[in-house]
Amino acid sequence: MSNFVQRTISGAIFISIVIASILLHVYTFLAVFVVLCAWSVREFQQLTNKLPDVNVNTWAAAFGGALSFLCSYVYASDIFTYQWIYSLYIAYVAIVFIAELFRKAPNPVNNWAYFILGQIYVALPFSLLNFILFAAGYNPVILLSVFIIIWVNDTVAYLFGVTMGKRRLFERISPKKSWEGFIGGALGTLATGYVFSLLIPELSLLHWLILAEIIIVFGTFGDLTESLLKRTLNVKDSGDAIPGHGGLLDRFDSMLLAAPAVFVYLTILFN
Repeated sequence: MSNFVQRTISGAIFISIVIASILLHVYTFLAVFVVLCAWSVREFQQLTNKLPDVNVNTWAAAFGGALSFLCSYVYASDIFTYQWIYSLYIAYVAIVFIAELFRKAPNPVNNWAYFILGQIYVALPFSLLNFILFAAGYNPVILLSVFIIIWVNDTVAYLFGVTMGKRRLFERISPKKSWEGFIGGALGTLATGYVFSLLIPELSLLHWLILAEIIIVFGTFGDLTESLLKRTLNVKDSGDAIPGHGGLLDRFDSMLLAAPAVFVYLTILFN
């Protein structure tokens, strides 16, 4: 019971912070999500550093994630409309690579590889949230809707899986996930897309349903991808940032693959 209460309170606080940061102001989004991005990248590198001969500087990786997010925010929001703003980030990555020459690590190639993996797997999806936020001008409701759809998919899939799950979805990677849970989550997500089509006219019913389908598929693969990472490293949670829930990666795992897919779809749609 105490663990349930802890999970409920910490989960409610986490969701409230995400929702408030998106809706209050564009700068609250920037302030909160640049921290979430940097923290998540560092959390990922702390996990990969458990592997033999891997010793990525976690703070350097976190700063790289923050810089990627900031460059994307500046460009997506039209504060600076030239793509060479990303040269700052590219220069920083080059500096991290050069610094490895002086660290005398046993396997610098591993450090380079896992540093880049963290930037692509974690920092890039977070950075693309800026382009979703500014996909049609400044429209925080669409970005918030993406998160709500992800949460509905995860929650309903969990409830269906717990109550009716019998057929395993991907037992080798995640023994608890079931086809019943996946189908239940998909139905709940499509229903949410329909509700949003009534409340948010910026997208038609068809586009909301397509968006929901994208999140169902890529959100599920994102969840499984993080499960594979944790199973490979033999850890239960990615961290302890959220009491009772684990780390930030445990809460953003679905978003890490869903965000790039949503970005591509909205870019095609609005352009």
